Amino acid sequence: MRAIRLPWVFVLAGLVMSGVGCKRESSRGADAPLRLGFFPNITHAQALVGNAEGAFASEPGVGKLEVKQFNAGPAAMEALVAGSLDVSYVGNGPAINTFLKAGRELRIIAGAVNGGAILVTRTAKTPAELKGKKLATPQLGNTQDIALRYWLKQQGLKTNLDGTGDVQIVPLSNSDILIQYLRGGIEGAWVPEPWGTRMLMDPEGGGQILVDEKTLWPDGRFPTTVVVTTRKVLETQRPRIVALLRAHVKLTERWKKDPETFATQVNAAFGKLTQKPLAPPILKGAFSRLEPSLDPVPSALSTAAKHAQELGFIPSSDISGLVDLSALDEARGSGAKP
Repeated sequence: MRAIRLPWVFVLAGLVMSGVGCKRESSRGADAPLRLGFFPNITHAQALVGNAEGAFASEPGVGKLEVKQFNAGPAAMEALVAGSLDVSYVGNGPAINTFLKAGRELRIIAGAVNGGAILVTRTAKTPAELKGKKLATPQLGNTQDIALRYWLKQQGLKTNLDGTGDVQIVPLSNSDILIQYLRGGIEGAWVPEPWGTRMLMDPEGGGQILVDEKTLWPDGRFPTTVVVTTRKVLETQRPRIVALLRAHVKLTERWKKDPETFATQVNAAFGKLTQKPLAPPILKGAFSRLEPSLDPVPSALSTAAKHAQELGFIPSSDISGLVDLSALDEARGSGAKP
């Protein structure tokens, strides 16, 4: 559990250099299904509802659709780079890393969800009280891991990639973070929703929110989930990508117009996939920190890239060319009202 794994971005670079992606993609026929990835997490709300209701598959122009479920961003981005996935919902961290490490081929084509990441601690009420304690993040180098390490650095607390330093940071899956927190194995964690609210509201949980990440960003806006594809897919399958985004826009507008109903529909889809629907208070608490948004907030992406570079995860923070909203603009103009 404490063993340090090589950042997954190096694996991605290896895949590109091996040419695996080109071989797989070129072998697909014109009638092959469009392959969509997402995670069983409420920060992938539009994907959960769209998949459960068949909204993507029934949108005219999408054609055959194959939906693939992933547990975390690295696996999804490896599939995208390898050519076994066409489009995916994913966090901004893996999107930036893949763009910079895998030939600048990835494109963010829409925003999905802003906000929804918090640092929950059991006893520590100030940054200084974290010294000597153990915190967790979902994965070394992922969006929350970078956010926590950069924030601790700002507080004058040193962290190392091997888990040593003023504050120990261990990579755990979200479900293991909850288990370890309830058992007292960790002081806290920087996690996406609904895991933060679950840590707070579980009968054996408690503690407090030491940092709500939205307080660290201008106007409280930062992208938690974005929609990505590759330059090649955008060029070769553009009409289908536009159709898929049309469904994404409609789902996002449904959420904005009736948040309570949409949250209930998300929970139904989440429960169907995980067999563990969220209790109403946890669902309400988690959704209170989420914002549906088609805007991937490019300024926040640039800042996140600078943070990752400063921490040594990526060699450059130049993400020019990463965001391409032309297909989203086309989708908005072809039926779906923004």
